[in-house]
Amino acid sequence: MTVITLTILLFALGIGTTLTFVSSHWLLAWMGLEISTLAILPLMAQHHHPRAVEAATKYFLIQATAAAVLLFASTTNAWISGHWDIQQTSHPLPLTMITLALALKIGIAPLHSWQPEVLQGLGLNTGMILATWQKLAPFAILTQIQTPNSTLLITLGITSIFIGGWGGLNQTQLRKVLAYSSIAHLGWMVLVLQYSRSLALLALLLYIVMTYATFTLFNLQSVTSVKSLFALGAKNPILTALLPFLLLSLASLPPLTGFVAKLLILKELTKQGFAPTAALAILGTLLSAFFYVRLSVATALTLAPNTISSTAPWRLTPIRLIMPFSICTALAVALLPLTPALLALLTY
Repeated sequence: MTVITLTILLFALGIGTTLTFVSSHWLLAWMGLEISTLAILPLMAQHHHPRAVEAATKYFLIQATAAAVLLFASTTNAWISGHWDIQQTSHPLPLTMITLALALKIGIAPLHSWQPEVLQGLGLNTGMILATWQKLAPFAILTQIQTPNSTLLITLGITSIFIGGWGGLNQTQLRKVLAYSSIAHLGWMVLVLQYSRSLALLALLLYIVMTYATFTLFNLQSVTSVKSLFALGAKNPILTALLPFLLLSLASLPPLTGFVAKLLILKELTKQGFAPTAALAILGTLLSAFFYVRLSVATALTLAPNTISSTAPWRLTPIRLIMPFSICTALAVALLPLTPALLALLTY
């Protein structure tokens, strides 16, 4: 793919997401979602590999189905209420359909089964875009609508947390592990969405920072499976030392950054009188924490089963995108002391 083509596709991807951000009309928001979908499809199939083409086809069919349901629900709402404003959508039937369509778009359980398979067929760069940037536009619409049935969001959130943790236990491919990690993190965001939108957005931003740093580290080392983590220490000891911190931050273990969002969400759920729901969410997170700890052990505490005969080069190859990776890694690991400042921003 040429540089001009790649620039045009990335520009269209940004334009589609921005159009959804700024629109208050259902048709404009729908157009932004479709522009983003059509822009990422050539990026997914650029390598002409059968797995990549299969992943792009699956993604197109799923996104087309969700877009059709979303357009039908917004049209039904306009027929019932007489307006197309997103924030004034109030009828329970269109709102429920819109919520389920957006859940299908971003991969919230039980509408999640496409995400691990699609992510496994993509390269690490395209997979990073799918796991981070493509979540923004549908989530922006979710924050604008007033879901009348809080039970629906709670059910989707708890189901995503448990399925995201349970599905990642026996995975041997890192992209599938990160796909189930995305499902589990989205469950936490959906849980608190109806009570604190700013807190849900904070959790989304922290998830994007941690996932970007993890994908970038895997891409720099060309690591795609769990067994390839065993020999990672011999290739680059510094990056190998950073990886357990990123994984444990995704597992939301203190004193790392991932613990911030979970702590604030648990506090908000308890304040709203949903202590049993918060307890279920904590139990589901234990499943996710297990496979993150397993990956950390495979990275830091396990040696390669064979002896490397080649010697280490005396001159290390330069790392691309070192500045964004360094910033995101620092934020993904050491943001917990800034929790009072984050709370002040949320209350403001």
